[in-house]
Amino acid sequence: MTPAIFSRTYPLTTAEATFAAVKADGFGAVQFNLSNLGLQPLPETAPKGLQAVRDQAAAAGVVISALSGTWNMAHPDAAYRAQMGERFELVLQAAQTLGAPIVTLCTGSRDAGNMWAHHPQNTSAAAWADMADELSHALDRAAFYGLRLGIEPEPANVICDAPAARRILDQLQAPHLGIVLDAANLIAPEQAVHQQKILDQAFDLLGADLLLAHAKDHDATGRVVAPGDGIINLPAFVAGLRQAGYTGPLIGHGFDPAQAPRAARVLQELCAL
Repeated sequence: MTPAIFSRTYPLTTAEATFAAVKADGFGAVQFNLSNLGLQPLPETAPKGLQAVRDQAAAAGVVISALSGTWNMAHPDAAYRAQMGERFELVLQAAQTLGAPIVTLCTGSRDAGNMWAHHPQNTSAAAWADMADELSHALDRAAFYGLRLGIEPEPANVICDAPAARRILDQLQAPHLGIVLDAANLIAPEQAVHQQKILDQAFDLLGADLLLAHAKDHDATGRVVAPGDGIINLPAFVAGLRQAGYTGPLIGHGFDPAQAPRAARVLQELCAL
């Protein structure tokens, strides 16, 4: 495994500065976000100069492991979903040019204002159907570009846990669909005492379909902190990843950029376990 970071951790808007910071802090790979080019994550027009961005990453010794392409696939407004789907096509094109083999997604919420907010209709059949339709279309387009899509279970999203993720994998049966697994998303503070059981279930259900691993951590109040500063048993998570055969990047995120060098050291230690 390779210590990695969300590029958006750094409030930088040029590729050269972003990759320099990534490398200087001790990371070897990124989950890249177009915001680090001064663009919206789902841009309105096709980004330019992406081959130069790819070259800058290579020159810095940083691997672009994935590109973020998240939008609210469960948004209650069909017109909004259609508009974002069109923009997602530009993200796929960007990923192909950047050499990023994976585009990452979250499944969204019925909350129209905040896709990370819980909504009581997230468990409805209609929300599931809308999300599945959007994801199916996204998969068709990803296949055209030779890319894989990784969806991440998020506690306030339609795909909120490992069983829901298994359900959509079984429903769509797409070989280029996989999972972005983040232990902190599965383990609420009040569940910390049971986290090994939760991790065991996640690896049992999803271990064969892992595309990326996130090493987020949070404290007993649920506040996201740097890896190793919270209550998530990251060594147990890494052990599960290894047992599942995962060898990709271990991606830290959610912390202040000033904490990045120390976070990189923690991830380096985890990757060496």
